[in-house]
Amino acid sequence: MKILHTSDWHVGKVLKGQSRLDDQLKALTKVVEVAQAERPDLVLVAGDLYDTATPTADATRIVTRALTALRRTGAEVVAIGGNHDNGPALDALRSWAEAAGITLRGAVRGPADHFVTGHTRDGEEWRLVALPFLSQRYAVRAGELFELTAAEATQTYADHVARLIARLAEGFGADTVNLITSHLTVVGATMGGGEREAHTIMGYAVPSTVFPSSAHYVALGHLHRAQQVPGPAPVRYCGSPLAIDFGEEENVSSVSIVDVTATTTAKVREVVIEGPTPLRTVRGTLEQLSTLDPGDAWLRVYVSEPPRAGLREEVQALLPRALEVRIDPKLLPEAGAARPRIQRSGRSPGELFADYLAQKGHVDEPTVALFHRLHEEVVK
Repeated sequence: MKILHTSDWHVGKVLKGQSRLDDQLKALTKVVEVAQAERPDLVLVAGDLYDTATPTADATRIVTRALTALRRTGAEVVAIGGNHDNGPALDALRSWAEAAGITLRGAVRGPADHFVTGHTRDGEEWRLVALPFLSQRYAVRAGELFELTAAEATQTYADHVARLIARLAEGFGADTVNLITSHLTVVGATMGGGEREAHTIMGYAVPSTVFPSSAHYVALGHLHRAQQVPGPAPVRYCGSPLAIDFGEEENVSSVSIVDVTATTTAKVREVVIEGPTPLRTVRGTLEQLSTLDPGDAWLRVYVSEPPRAGLREEVQALLPRALEVRIDPKLLPEAGAARPRIQRSGRSPGELFADYLAQKGHVDEPTVALFHRLHEEVVK
């Protein structure tokens, strides 16, 4: 059996005000091309199809066309909701998905809803636990499907997830390929840099022991860096097919191709996804920046000059593709450093503002003059 594992498309993601729909479309086109070349039996999309719970019409069009194109390769396609997705809204598309031959699971429902079965082209049977992202708020409600005791209801998020997976995995067979896909943070895994922090903190982290040894492969989404996680079964994040923001510029954008049978260990290959516009961080003075040739990359710029009025505009004139411009942190006062006490009594707002700028390492007469002009307009 061959599986294509992908996740964290984040279609609709806007980077510093710049739409990246073209890049997202290019990345998903490459994913489809990989599927066409590899001819997998099953495609698993492990959550975060969208970047927002209210995707635009263009984002919806890209996602539905990508899922349809993956199905047209002849593979079975199963997609689950992630923490960025609106689970109920995804479930509202299930009639469309079923008509297209796609299995879509947006939110956690009854146990039978999250156990999917099928056969490969060669007739090998596979069984899949498809568990969408589960918030702490709804973890107990999902657990109530199994008639929890009062003590069980007060257990941790990890306990509830482990109970759900264990219950769902009861349907695994001794002679079937047993699979799990979910959208989770696993203890010991490395974040990719662009994940939503509130859903990666330890309160949402689960140990890899929540996955049973009877699983042949665990296909995870949520962390954007491709990586294997030690566990009772092969547990893997496939990573995102494109860098979501500048914190991920060094990640390798990829999908995972998995070869496995009911009697052999899963073998995983990474297939790199190339084509989308790269993200790049550059540093230097204005003179140094003026000599750069960043190509078509979107840029984050750290300027090695003291802050002053108009500096951002000067940088963007040199580098029109600079989406983020910051002062090099080395030039700014250290956080927590002792600051002299400012005498406020009897001093004008302009003087206080100038002292504030000096403390921040931002000594710039045009900025002070602008403050004076604005203050005069306000007090008139």
